[in-house]
Amino acid sequence: MHFTFKVNSVKLTMLTLKTIAMPPKVKSVQDREKLRASILDAARTLFVERGIDAVSMREIAKKINYSATTLYHHFSDKEALLQAVCDEDFLKLASGINQIMQLPDLIERIRALGNGYAMFALQHPNHYRLMFMTPRAPCNLEITSIQQGNTEQDAYAQLKLVVKEAFEAGLFRPELTNYELIAQTVWAGVHGVCSLQIALGQEGWIQWADVQSRLDLMQRTVLQGLLKQPVSIS
Repeated sequence: MHFTFKVNSVKLTMLTLKTIAMPPKVKSVQDREKLRASILDAARTLFVERGIDAVSMREIAKKINYSATTLYHHFSDKEALLQAVCDEDFLKLASGINQIMQLPDLIERIRALGNGYAMFALQHPNHYRLMFMTPRAPCNLEITSIQQGNTEQDAYAQLKLVVKEAFEAGLFRPELTNYELIAQTVWAGVHGVCSLQIALGQEGWIQWADVQSRLDLMQRTVLQGLLKQPVSIS
């Protein structure tokens, strides 16, 4: 009886070990890319929900059922992981609105960039929260994969370029002598509409007008205040 009990015990132990959930082994390039995307998604969610400082690499790994060691095979530390998340999201924004840069009319291009920016924000609210609504350290220029000033990668460079062209064409009021200030003012207006919608868009206390109507009115108002000559902005 004693021998039988030991045998059964061993069998039970082996069976139990077999049923323990283990993370899948990453074999192919596609598997590695899929795992990297899962890490970025998990990190983004936790950073937004809890704040960047409150989240550890171990907690990110646990969310996707991997060990922290696995994360360190992809990212040297949490700063590198955070920068990778930001790089992916900022590249997604810039690539999504890059075609707008081909519009010939400068003022229409500024307005269209604002609409494209808002569309990205409202379609990807979690991305936008981390990019523009979550306190974080400045971009690490030594490890970022984005080339600052490259209009194919840098959405701010896109806006700054078209505003500079409009400035040099003499379209703004003469007392406005800093085209970067103009660009940042236009950006601030669009960001205000987007951040209010993301943070409070479901707040029943406020009888919100349609978000596109708010965006259109904000852009018309800001541009009419900045431009030398009033223009018809649909």
